[in-house]
Amino acid sequence: MPTTEITPTHTRPSHSSSSGSSTTREKEKDAEINVTTTSRPESTASDRTTVPVPLSMKLISILLVSLIGFGGHWSSGVTGAMKSTLKKELKINNTKYALLTSSQDFMVTVLILFSGMWTDRVGGASAMLYGNALFSVGSILIAGAAQCRSFKFMIFGTVVESLGDIATQVAQYKIFSSWFPPSAGFAATLGFELGIGKIGSFVGKSSANIIAKNTGDFAWVYWTAVFMNIFTNVATLVFWFFTKYANKKFHGTNDPATGEKLTESNKKFEIRKVLELPWTFWMVMLFTAFQTSTAIVFSQNSTELAEQRFNVDSIKAGWYSAMTQYIGFFLVPLLGVFIDILGNRITVFAVVGLGCFLAMILIAFGKTVGATAAAFGIYGVAYSFGPTVIIDGIRTTMHYQGVFGSAYAIKIAINNSMNIIIAMITGALQDADNDSYDRAVIVYAADSAAACCVVLVMVVLCFRSVDMRSLQWTRKQRIARGHIINERKEFNTTGEQYERNKKISGVFFGLVCLLIVGAWAAYIWGAATGNNY
Repeated sequence: MPTTEITPTHTRPSHSSSSGSSTTREKEKDAEINVTTTSRPESTASDRTTVPVPLSMKLISILLVSLIGFGGHWSSGVTGAMKSTLKKELKINNTKYALLTSSQDFMVTVLILFSGMWTDRVGGASAMLYGNALFSVGSILIAGAAQCRSFKFMIFGTVVESLGDIATQVAQYKIFSSWFPPSAGFAATLGFELGIGKIGSFVGKSSANIIAKNTGDFAWVYWTAVFMNIFTNVATLVFWFFTKYANKKFHGTNDPATGEKLTESNKKFEIRKVLELPWTFWMVMLFTAFQTSTAIVFSQNSTELAEQRFNVDSIKAGWYSAMTQYIGFFLVPLLGVFIDILGNRITVFAVVGLGCFLAMILIAFGKTVGATAAAFGIYGVAYSFGPTVIIDGIRTTMHYQGVFGSAYAIKIAINNSMNIIIAMITGALQDADNDSYDRAVIVYAADSAAACCVVLVMVVLCFRSVDMRSLQWTRKQRIARGHIINERKEFNTTGEQYERNKKISGVFFGLVCLLIVGAWAAYIWGAATGNNY
């Protein structure tokens, strides 16, 4: 049936370097949208017998996935809030606690890359169904370990839980990428889901010590997490049936700028495309390696830090740290809408990097109550903005949406590897410093400083390269310049820059592998020096 579509104008790639030339800049300024009346492509029979996905169905999918994520975020907020209680009840030190929190990270680094490619192959809904079921089994084991006060058993439960988490981490964002293109709802969808997730993390972190104190047994905190995971499994099952229905009745979505058809699952494993990700993607990976690791490790320790700096009990400290980290939940959906419409992703990267660095500097060198409170507030805003712009940045820099699951899995592998290394280092420093954070917070500051350096490089490259500058484009600019995106895609994947881009991606892949091995070494070192737990 005839429809009006935005058809990108395709031209041969200009034989220039990745740095933006004057010709490219003129194309950016003069690009126009070529709107024509065409027939819908007749590539598959399903496209002829189905209709486009309506907005109402997309909204239902967002709501269901957000409900699923709520339970996972609730559970993630528990362990960090219970650090001092776990150390006391399980009779462990900071190194052992770092080993506990790193056990899940360790399993993720081992399997997440395979999980990403598997998710691309089978689709996000199926991966979430099996992953959440296994995650729930792990949560039951952790609750049992808390009940019998067994550190070894809790390590085992954490490993089992991580096997489910590995499958679900990639799946939900893979689903979003198959329904929403960049600058056409993807960032806004992320923002909504992450905002709901922050509410879940806030509830989990702020209520953990309250539940432990009022019940007289901290194990009830983990049993509550089990009940939450049962709810998550029900929501996942509903979403799985919803997806099967939607796939039969509706056909896929096309990117309005490039014309690319978005898919949830592939007919085969696209290993070559994974190994040849664009250099702009790896710049985003460099940023998240430092910024996200700082944010996650700091979040795991912020409650105990608040206890020491504010001189309050664990309940009040849990409230303080939860409020500062998650009170900005309402800003996250707004940021998503801002990115979708106005772009300026590099600008947001800079805000996140500088905000996190300033917070860590205040934490490291401003040891007063006022300085710590200000640091928590600044960190809360920067932390709220980070995940949305990073995930959207990954999607926007990619040439092929079909391997988004694998690309996001690389991010998770990098983050978890860095988490293990930083957690082990800071845990050992804290043990050597009589349980003080005076030395550990210097590592946080150095890590965030590295993220700022990456941002500075991105800003410079934004003026020199159209590939990086495209992250700044607004929705209108991206649609108008869709032919430039396709031109650069061809130039980097089959043109003169193909070999160069392939080598750059190969080098970064090698560095990721070295980072993962380093994380394994740090984890094994933590186990070996954990006083024979």
